Amino acid sequence: MDNKTICFIGAGKMASAIMKGLLSSKTFDKEHVIAVEVNEVAAKKAGDNFGIKVFSTPEEAISKADIVLIATKPFVVPDLLEKIKTFINDKQLIISIAAGITFDKIEKALGFDKRIVRVMPNTPALLECGMSAICKNASAKDSDLDTVETIFSKIGRVIKCQEKDIDAVTGVSGSGPAFYYYIINEIAKAGEKLGLDYNVALTLSAQTALGAAKMVLETGNTPEELITAVTTPGGTTAEGNKVLNESNISEILFETVYKTAEKSKIMSK
Repeated sequence: MDNKTICFIGAGKMASAIMKGLLSSKTFDKEHVIAVEVNEVAAKKAGDNFGIKVFSTPEEAISKADIVLIATKPFVVPDLLEKIKTFINDKQLIISIAAGITFDKIEKALGFDKRIVRVMPNTPALLECGMSAICKNASAKDSDLDTVETIFSKIGRVIKCQEKDIDAVTGVSGSGPAFYYYIINEIAKAGEKLGLDYNVALTLSAQTALGAAKMVLETGNTPEELITAVTTPGGTTAEGNKVLNESNISEILFETVYKTAEKSKIMSK
């Protein structure tokens, strides 16, 4: 990426997934990817896996960077911002994947003139099948948002949004994988109760979920159209649909996403 250097503050699972995507796609070469990681085990793992230089403190690393990507746990970020603010310069693009850390919090620490992009990724990024939502602050340029889109497109799909939408995004996709895991598991357990081996039922359920998701994303048809296409009046799918339509599952799923989004909103304050 035009010989720019990206510095990861934190080299945990999500940061490693992004590094892997950037290096395997040759968006960056290993000489232009560096990291700061205080945990010796995580630091060694990142260095060994990716052949990148990993620093134990941020001073020298940040001075080398054009892009600084904050990938630490959210509760660490306030203290981190205080530590790094004197090393951040006006030419750098700041990216944060820390949930609940608003632009206002970052700007108050680093300066309101800093170019900042927030990202809400999710864990399937570990398999380069993630979903990331990105938004920029007032000082960031459209080109900055394009840069971040390029980076996160290497670990899955990307959408642009406004910061006001981040809490809802958290409810739908940020925390969403856990909800789908629950549904996949419950369908597998239903198969087990009907006599299938659990592992067989789990494979059937998970692969069916994967295929159904790809049908939604790649055919251009709406979920309602796809339901109609697979449902024969009076057939087996119609019988299952009847149970779903007569249940309160819609309300349960709404409450699940709503409560998650509300928790995200509380954490942001």
